[in-house]
Amino acid sequence: MAPFPPFEPHGVKRGRRLRGIPVRLVIPNLITVLAICAGLSGIRLAFEQRFEIAVAMVLIAALLDAVDGRIARLLKASSKFGAQMDSLADIVNFGVAPALVLYAFVLDGAGAIGWIAALLFAIACCLRLARFNVMLEDPSRPAWQADYFVGVPAPAGALLVMLPIYIGFLGVPLGVGFAVASAIFAVGVGLLMVSRLPVYSGKSGIRIRRDIVMPLMLAIVLYVALLFSYTWHTMAASAIAYLIFLPFSARAFARRAAREEAASGEAGPE
Repeated sequence: MAPFPPFEPHGVKRGRRLRGIPVRLVIPNLITVLAICAGLSGIRLAFEQRFEIAVAMVLIAALLDAVDGRIARLLKASSKFGAQMDSLADIVNFGVAPALVLYAFVLDGAGAIGWIAALLFAIACCLRLARFNVMLEDPSRPAWQADYFVGVPAPAGALLVMLPIYIGFLGVPLGVGFAVASAIFAVGVGLLMVSRLPVYSGKSGIRIRRDIVMPLMLAIVLYVALLFSYTWHTMAASAIAYLIFLPFSARAFARRAAREEAASGEAGPE
């Protein structure tokens, strides 16, 4: 018996031809890749001391993150690959990038404490995203709780942790005291992300009364105008408003839980 089979080029069967992938399946992943590019570019710009553009890159990454999932559902292009890629992108864009931008801007003034704070924030973001992925597969979680995040979501955490940068852009002196306070704040935001604090997600459709539709539209236009005209004032005010909103969200969750428990008790066997 020959040690090697004879070579017969015309007798070998060809493998199956690769099928094309619809473009609609690629678009959401392309947006995710662009978000990663924005986050990484923000890190580079921070190293180059171009902090305003660096923060803008992180904000663009957050905007793209908000868009890619919705476009995937709209195009019916959701996939496990896209979900995993989106989660990894969130670690870069909302954990690593904000931490390094904040460190380059102010935390390095606190020495080792600033670097530890940046590390803790980035790790907290990773833990928060891992828990989010696990909870998506939890069948025991009541359906109504899908209206709430468990802990501050990663994109919101990224925008919150950059509050010292917004304040710095407004002319606040960046001394050692401000750097230490920023480090403490960064750790606090990280704790909010990994906490069990219920945060309203807004994923379920909110019905708006007809009489407030027009005022709401005007309010949105006003906010956008302020964002473009007084960018850092508006970003700082938005971050502070979000922090004020958190206790009210927890209170609404507690009331909803009490109502659901009462309803389930009435529907149960006597």
